Amino acid sequence: MKKVSFTEMKKGTKEDYLLLDEHEKNYVSGTAERIINFMSSLTQTLEGYQISRLEHSLQSATRALRAGESEEMIVATLLHDIGDELAPMNHSEYAATILKPYVSEQTHWIIEKHGEFQAYYYAHHLGKNRNLRDKYKGHKYYQVTVDFCEKYDQASFDPNYESLPLEYFAPMVKKIFSRKPYSHS
Repeated sequence: MKKVSFTEMKKGTKEDYLLLDEHEKNYVSGTAERIINFMSSLTQTLEGYQISRLEHSLQSATRALRAGESEEMIVATLLHDIGDELAPMNHSEYAATILKPYVSEQTHWIIEKHGEFQAYYYAHHLGKNRNLRDKYKGHKYYQVTVDFCEKYDQASFDPNYESLPLEYFAPMVKKIFSRKPYSHS
């Protein structure tokens, strides 16, 4: 395979960068497949939960699907906790960053903020502020984020819930990640 001529980026030629651009376009086109493969590996969980991270994601997405949400929101719901493995302290922002080029501003905001909103259900049990989300009251996406957490996230830890398999959602993931990127401000 042809490789670039440089060992320092500043010494690269137009030909080098055209070559890399072609490879990058091919690589980007495989993003959905890499995400699906990563999701399929989430069969373990943080000790103590009754279900795996994958099952939580599948339950959340299945609930969104059954509620009639858009494909974009179903995919975002499926991926909302994808950051748990690699960025447990800021998993929401991690997931939102992955989704940002392919989803609307609203969907991005919901996923980015859901961790703070989700604290409503447990933080007070740990002596922390359960109302972290209140700082966003008045924001145009406040209520939809409350609804996301209530209907899809906090409700999806049930070992008896019949969720759809990852394979069901794979075409939606591929469709969303093949979109022309949004330009967010």
